[in-house]
Amino acid sequence: MDSLKYISLCILMFSALSCEDVVDVDVPSEDPRLIINSLVRVDPSVNIVNIEVEVSLTDSFFGETPVTNLKQITLAGGVLVDIENPGSGVYKGVRSRETLAASEELLLQISWEDKRYYGSTAYVPTVPIDSLQLGTNTLFDEDETELIITITDDPNRNDFYVFDLGFGNFVTLEDQFFQGQQFSFSYFYDEKFEPGQELTISVLGADLEFYNYMNKLLEQTEEDFGVFETPATTVRGNIFDITELDNIDFFDNLKIPNRFPLGYFAVVEEYKKSIVIP
Repeated sequence: MDSLKYISLCILMFSALSCEDVVDVDVPSEDPRLIINSLVRVDPSVNIVNIEVEVSLTDSFFGETPVTNLKQITLAGGVLVDIENPGSGVYKGVRSRETLAASEELLLQISWEDKRYYGSTAYVPTVPIDSLQLGTNTLFDEDETELIITITDDPNRNDFYVFDLGFGNFVTLEDQFFQGQQFSFSYFYDEKFEPGQELTISVLGADLEFYNYMNKLLEQTEEDFGVFETPATTVRGNIFDITELDNIDFFDNLKIPNRFPLGYFAVVEEYKKSIVIP
């Protein structure tokens, strides 16, 4: 009987193994793209702005690796370096707030291998946050936290806003319907916070192009993301591969329009405000 059990077990094992199929899965891939995280947040209360630009490269498995062998990277006329933390792909420098705010055009230029990249922007101001308040309303379930944010719009310009709400959460807003007025809106976190926990909210200035770029990211990304982390769907920013351009004032004369780095170059004023969960 024991030998029969052994034979039966072998037959079952052989049957299970013989039923396994090898399935080939096509993993979508493309040539590596440069990722340029170049959002410069300017605190209006300081005179010296510490600038960091993080440069990395996409890989075949939807990850990224730091790029530490740039030939050169300059921002607003000054060279950025990575000597403080070699291997991180983070290039640093300092600029005066007055210089950034007064410049009509700010340029980002990167040389990497045989490629050249170029981005152009202007300093964008914003307004302070008037107040942060906790509300008691919910949208979908009781495990939510309502935060009421109030700002007063500048009546002398058309403003666009990007709110950094922490934990990878962002909201965009334009002043079309509250030009020059005080405005309040609610944001609902999908969790309850512990008493004593501090929430820090930022409002960033934005021009129309940056506002539209952030809207595209928010529309195409349902999960949390950092402003310049690799998006689920490739979104074109304002940094261009100009290697084959004969005139950088006309980006449409590039022969390969689908070849561009990921990321966005922006220099924006930032105001912060915090609230402690009671």
